[in-house]
Amino acid sequence: MAFDIEMIKQVYANFATRIEAARKATGKPLTLTEKILYAHLTEGNASKAYERGAAYVDFAPDRVAMQDATAQMALLQFMQSGRTKVAVPSTVHCDHLIEAKVNSATDLTRAKTESSEVFDFLASVSNKYGIGFWKPGAGIIHQVVLENYAFPGGMMIGTDSHTVNAGGLGMIAIGVGGADACDVMAGLPWELKMPKLIGVKLTGKLSGWTAPKDVILKVAGILTVKGGTGAVVEYFGEGATSMSCTGKGTICNMGAEIGATTSTFGYDESMSRYLKATGREEIAVAADAIAAHLTGDAEVYANPETYFDQVIEIDLNTLEPHLNGPFTPDLATPISQMKAAALANGWPNKIEVGLIGSCTNSSYEDISRAVSLAQQVIDKGLKLNAQFNINPGSEQIRYTIERDGFLSVFDKIGANVFANACGPCIGMWDRVGAEKKEKNTIVHSFNRNFAKRADGNPNTFAFVGSPEIVTAMAIAGTLDFNPLTDTLTNDKGEQVKLDPPTGNELPPKGFAVEDAGYQKPAEDGSAVQVIVAPDSKRLQLLDPFAAWEGVDLKGLKLLIKAKGKCTTDHISMAGPWLKFRGHLDNISNNMLIGALNFFNEKTDSVKNQLTGEYGTVPNTQRAYKAAGVGTIVVGDENYGEGSSREHAAMEPRHLGVRAVLVKSFARIHETNLKKQGMLGLTFANKADYDKILEDDTIDIEGLLAFAPNKPLQLVLNHADGSSETIQVNHTYNEQQIEWFKAGGALNIIRRDFAAGK
Repeated sequence: MAFDIEMIKQVYANFATRIEAARKATGKPLTLTEKILYAHLTEGNASKAYERGAAYVDFAPDRVAMQDATAQMALLQFMQSGRTKVAVPSTVHCDHLIEAKVNSATDLTRAKTESSEVFDFLASVSNKYGIGFWKPGAGIIHQVVLENYAFPGGMMIGTDSHTVNAGGLGMIAIGVGGADACDVMAGLPWELKMPKLIGVKLTGKLSGWTAPKDVILKVAGILTVKGGTGAVVEYFGEGATSMSCTGKGTICNMGAEIGATTSTFGYDESMSRYLKATGREEIAVAADAIAAHLTGDAEVYANPETYFDQVIEIDLNTLEPHLNGPFTPDLATPISQMKAAALANGWPNKIEVGLIGSCTNSSYEDISRAVSLAQQVIDKGLKLNAQFNINPGSEQIRYTIERDGFLSVFDKIGANVFANACGPCIGMWDRVGAEKKEKNTIVHSFNRNFAKRADGNPNTFAFVGSPEIVTAMAIAGTLDFNPLTDTLTNDKGEQVKLDPPTGNELPPKGFAVEDAGYQKPAEDGSAVQVIVAPDSKRLQLLDPFAAWEGVDLKGLKLLIKAKGKCTTDHISMAGPWLKFRGHLDNISNNMLIGALNFFNEKTDSVKNQLTGEYGTVPNTQRAYKAAGVGTIVVGDENYGEGSSREHAAMEPRHLGVRAVLVKSFARIHETNLKKQGMLGLTFANKADYDKILEDDTIDIEGLLAFAPNKPLQLVLNHADGSSETIQVNHTYNEQQIEWFKAGGALNIIRRDFAAGK
């Protein structure tokens, strides 16, 4: 079934004209990224060129996607906008609130009971406002989007950082906070700084043990977790066209881990095959008709250094399988070097658990290659030497692999199949023994491996690999095993070697499913009631944030000076806290509890300047709020990297934090702060981070003349009576300054709607 086919045809009908206008405006051949961006300008045909990395641009995305954890806050905000129906096709996907513990059926039943209030809210609000709703168990948002909604040349935003997965089908798909989604659903333009461009040329062809996942693991090692910040990564070359569509999706998915705005591939035969296999031949035919517009111009790929800001070349013929980690997704180690690396670093050699699936690697091809190794366990007299768990990406995938006998093979070797949901990938894993915080190693095919990410245990060393490498490592049970060269001892005492994995790009018998889990919204939702109980612990209607007082901010207390990596997981943890994603006050009790305090090297322990005592970060901040004292948070490099969760911005705003000052921001988090009316500032001199002292009282000066490209001043009033002034920068444009003054972007949306604008 092809959803929104008329919308897609209209996008394609405009493509040639808009691309020609863009070529004229820029005076040069265009990359695929530029074609899609310029084809989605709110203004229509481009009248000028936009400077990469500098110009803020208004876009008109084709659609919005939301997962259940972030959809709650996005839709609570949308309900305040005054609109009666979403302006663009939008969907909600229930995938985050299903905890992995026993097995698929048991876990799904428990989730439906425990989170019924939230699921009922999301179903009803979707029904009322014309939003497609995917029920619990239908699948992970990004896999479901790839199977049903992604289309070449399209532009979408989603309230999850791994929205970028849809780049595997040739989209520009970007993760955002709920406030951005609210804007687009309300029919407003969506603002983005024109990204820089990184070109990745893929030569050769994957073979043997090497998989698409290894491409992004290699790229992550090259660019690091912030090397793609402010940029779109565009893949091209013979290696790109020789790869499956879902393999491309895997690469784009994990592009979030290098900080990239998104990643994408040009339209090719693999995408056409995938569209047809997933019941969207009509879209494939339409894309074929404008295929030249759905990839970069030939001149670009012939001379990439001329058209991209950075070019990386990877030879797939020589690319080795990788395992990245632990504790960061950019610590890349080729499998041949893992034994030495593990020994040198003291990483636990015994693998306790292997996990495959998730939004990153749950395609039919992924599972078929993994099952080819599972079958060898049976055929060669081997056994699993680690627990082995699988999270199918969608009900369509699960149903198809069950029909084709894959689940039976996994069952025979003792593997466990969890629900079609995120589960361990986002910390929704009730892992037996994790509370003991024992040092241990796991391997998985997910995308992130920050401390505590999978199971809440800070001593779990998590390594990221392809599904086939993870499966092989689970069979061997040790981190020093190299399946390309090493042998295993079977039940007869013989030394046997695993054959390289094999599999099918698409199911030979086609995809199949009995109930995909989709609920179509009402044509007219005016009579649909959305009820939020006033005493609910899970949901809370929002009150508007207060507008700026019109004065400089004086007397701010330092809440915390975060040291080192401070991701959105550190600022607003997932796992058990997911249940409060629709209740701002309750979830604010996790604010910054994972951040490391510079002054005492502890988490969730900061000094209350009013009492001189140490307490938890949320309790200390609530004490400041009760006393009417504003605060400031100070952070390190790439502050807010990780997911798109706007709760990491809304919680400080709700509890009275007035500004966040860091060495550098991750893109989505900086935008989320701006949307909520917060001040997001960066040190003009990064060494000034060292001048911030634990007992400082801080003044922010220059707000009366707040303007784009004009620095502000911070006065650091130290406890000994001395003071010093430092300069801080910001990236606010005129519109974003208005968000700050109004107390948040949503206040402006509501005001303009009430005024009939």
